[in-house]
Amino acid sequence: MAVPGEPEVIFRLWPPSEQTRAVLVEKIANNLASISFFSAKYGRIDKVEAAKHAKRIEEEAFIAAEQQGCESDSLTVQAYAKHASRLMLEALKSAGKRETFFDISGGTRDFLTKERAEELLKPLTEAGNAYNKICLSNWSFGEDAGLVAQKILSDIKGNLEDVNLSDIVAGRSEAEALEVMRLLSDSLAGSKLKSLNLSDNALGEKGVRAFSSLLKSQSALESLYFMNNGISEEAAMAICELLPSGKHLRTLHFHNNMSGDGGAEAVSKLVEKATSLEDFQFSSTRVGTEGGVALCTALQAGSSLRRIDLRDNMFGPEGGFVLSKTLISHPELLDVHLGDLNMEDEAVTALVEALTGSAPNLRLLDLTGNEITAKSARALATCIRAKQGLTVLRLAENELKDKGAVIVCEALKEGSTSLQELDLSTNGLTRVGAVAAAEAVAQKPSFTKLNLDSNQISDEGIDTLKEVLRKGVAGLKVLGSLEDNEEEGFTGYDDDEEGGNGDEDEDSVEVELDKLKV
Repeated sequence: MAVPGEPEVIFRLWPPSEQTRAVLVEKIANNLASISFFSAKYGRIDKVEAAKHAKRIEEEAFIAAEQQGCESDSLTVQAYAKHASRLMLEALKSAGKRETFFDISGGTRDFLTKERAEELLKPLTEAGNAYNKICLSNWSFGEDAGLVAQKILSDIKGNLEDVNLSDIVAGRSEAEALEVMRLLSDSLAGSKLKSLNLSDNALGEKGVRAFSSLLKSQSALESLYFMNNGISEEAAMAICELLPSGKHLRTLHFHNNMSGDGGAEAVSKLVEKATSLEDFQFSSTRVGTEGGVALCTALQAGSSLRRIDLRDNMFGPEGGFVLSKTLISHPELLDVHLGDLNMEDEAVTALVEALTGSAPNLRLLDLTGNEITAKSARALATCIRAKQGLTVLRLAENELKDKGAVIVCEALKEGSTSLQELDLSTNGLTRVGAVAAAEAVAQKPSFTKLNLDSNQISDEGIDTLKEVLRKGVAGLKVLGSLEDNEEEGFTGYDDDEEGGNGDEDEDSVEVELDKLKV
């Protein structure tokens, strides 16, 4: 109401002043950042991105309200607020749906041209993309395609945390492959990666050094992969020379390389610093006793391993004894892959005794190909009884024979209710050992795979073990192929066989068989 004698003051709700609009932009940005941080329903929007969204939202809401043609300023303001609220919700929802993983590895491997590279990598150039994990595998980059990738990666490297450059130069000449590696290395130098995969590139020392600028700039890596790379002793030394630090590493994978003892000794220096390692693989790398001892000793510096994979090396008994001490240092072990290390009975006994008092949650134990006989069976059985969460037990290509198998299987039968896989192939088993294995797993509800191939089970023995499985909850479907079984093989014990003594009742197979109900 106007006051007589005073000039009339008109308050207008619309349009809002520039100052009011600026305040609203700030409030929208704060709300977006706050809601996205505390709500698991939406994706994360940082402050910089929230400010960009807020400016766009306010402008679009203002234009929409103006165009709506409301009858009063009050209704226009309400329309303005509703449009802004709707656009904020859309921004939050789109944040939750934003793709963060860019992957071109699917499909058939092919040589990548410049034009095809521009097409495939185009999404990385789009404004507002949220990619922080990329995989460029399965395409062979030539120099032209490498130059395309170099420019794009240089522009987005600040956002990247996980980069997979495995298998990117297949079929290229050495000179061109090394040039591509240098291009991509330079483009990513200075990035702060958490994970880097350079596998399947036949690197050798030259290839490792082609990635010098990238490796030298990575001080916070948590995961590093060099699988199937031809990593020689010199290449392994180059990796350790170039990496500024390994103290943050949680995953370190080497597989199918030719590192040998010298390479293992070089990597052991990196491992010794990586006291937070959780997943360590150094398999199929031609490592003997000296390298094995160096690696196992280095691993004793930490205590956080959950998975260890040292398969297909030649550690021998001496390496096995040091390894047994290493396992004690890592109480959180879940998966232990120690196949084909040639450790033999005494070292295997020391190793499973170490595990018995440690690693209470062990899930997988692989001791394939370690020349294990019945001598180690009792220690192994004791370990099994202590690991009631065991799901996979692999003892293939050993010399347990019936006696050792019966001892091990009795321990499995008593507990191990979560067991899913048992491999006793190539162990010289006859009907006795095979049926003991069937009895051990037949009543386990989670069991899926029993491998007894390459033994000497008679036709009658096969019929019996199948009958046992049919009557169990697991059923016959869990039995693997018996294609390489030798039906007319060994049918009984030789009292003089290694690990057996016909004069000792407590060690006789009859005593063990008395415990079975077949």
